[in-house]
Amino acid sequence: MKKNVIIIGAAGRDFHNFNTCFRGNENYNVVAFTAAQIPDIDGRKYPTELAGDLYPKGIPIYAEEDLPALIREHNVDDCVFSYSDITYQQVMGMSALVNSSGANFVLLGPGDTMIASRKPVIAVGAVRTGCGKSQTSRRIIELLMERGLKVVAIRHPMPYGDLVAQKVQRFATVEDLAKHDCTIEEMEEYEPHVVRGNVIYAGVDYEAILRAAEQDPDGCDIILWDGGNNDFPFYKPDLNITIVDPHRAGHELSYYPSEVTLRLADVVVINKMDSAGPEGVQLVRDNVAKVNPGAVVVDAASPISVDDASLIKGRKVLVVEDGPTLTHGQMKLGAGTVAAMKFGATECVDPRPFTVGKLSETFEIYPEIGSLLPAMGYGEQQTRDLEETINNTDCDAVVIGTPIDLNRVININKPNTRVYYDLQEIGKPDLGDVLDDFLSR
Repeated sequence: MKKNVIIIGAAGRDFHNFNTCFRGNENYNVVAFTAAQIPDIDGRKYPTELAGDLYPKGIPIYAEEDLPALIREHNVDDCVFSYSDITYQQVMGMSALVNSSGANFVLLGPGDTMIASRKPVIAVGAVRTGCGKSQTSRRIIELLMERGLKVVAIRHPMPYGDLVAQKVQRFATVEDLAKHDCTIEEMEEYEPHVVRGNVIYAGVDYEAILRAAEQDPDGCDIILWDGGNNDFPFYKPDLNITIVDPHRAGHELSYYPSEVTLRLADVVVINKMDSAGPEGVQLVRDNVAKVNPGAVVVDAASPISVDDASLIKGRKVLVVEDGPTLTHGQMKLGAGTVAAMKFGATECVDPRPFTVGKLSETFEIYPEIGSLLPAMGYGEQQTRDLEETINNTDCDAVVIGTPIDLNRVININKPNTRVYYDLQEIGKPDLGDVLDDFLSR
């Protein structure tokens, strides 16, 4: 008898889990996906071109709130939880909901979901969204390039558009971002790589993506897995690096799959030591020692710079931060906020009286964001609403704390300045030492 399965997801890990464990597997019948965290991703289908011959009509995607009814309607045996950045309390609450509806609650592990590469793989992950994976990945790539190696990055999925068209995506230039109709969230992850001259892949089918990256036309010596949220890697790593955040000390042992990611780490980077309090740094250090005492620990900072500090000093500024970091990442400040404080803003203006459309909805869903503006742009409507909200806001200037050139995406009618941040190791060992040891082995 086939088991009926629902995959509980958020347009990323869920599709990967299906592809690696259920596609072509006649022991299971995946009746549905459910969707959470990301707006407007329910009501679609995982298409037959990606789902395979066992699913000639594709697989429907429903809102997560429909889960109990779907379990009963389809006589579901197993519900496979497949997204990240969620508290242990929420995970077990979902388990209780699934069990009480009559199904098993399943968590798939690395053994069933990691794909082996023909190239060496360095994986970069974190214990929460917004810990500093991007600048750590960039730093590692720079160090490897200095050693004469060709690095191809592969990014954790963000497939919010045409899934068939997004099966395998290659980004080598800024123009490729428009070619693939990238959202702001996608650009925030891909653009910092391509402007530095390295290639990054992403998409939906991570077996096909890996094989394409291994044979990249520009050459490939090493694959760098640039993880998303606090997920563990899709590929079997030869070196696993996890970032922890002392601004959210304790989350590394209270969020899923944060602790998995931390326990898997060969190297732990304690980031943001330049802006976090000593109590947070020490708690994170203690927790790392508790669950992964064999890991190499690298201390690091993420120093801030801006294009034009005169636009901040003595002015009322609107701070625009990376969207997911503020929403399901739950950060109370980001690079833009740190820059506003560092360079002497008199006030960080509250955008909430000026929001429109889907941005107003975002603040209703995530009221803890407070007086920062998340650069939400999962679709065309959100992008238009972001532009209108910024232009509505009564402020002297805009501080752009996202990793992309926001002026390339929207028209801002106020003086504005971009914030930059890079990883800077403190003392020894540093990432150069880690990589030299890895390469020698």
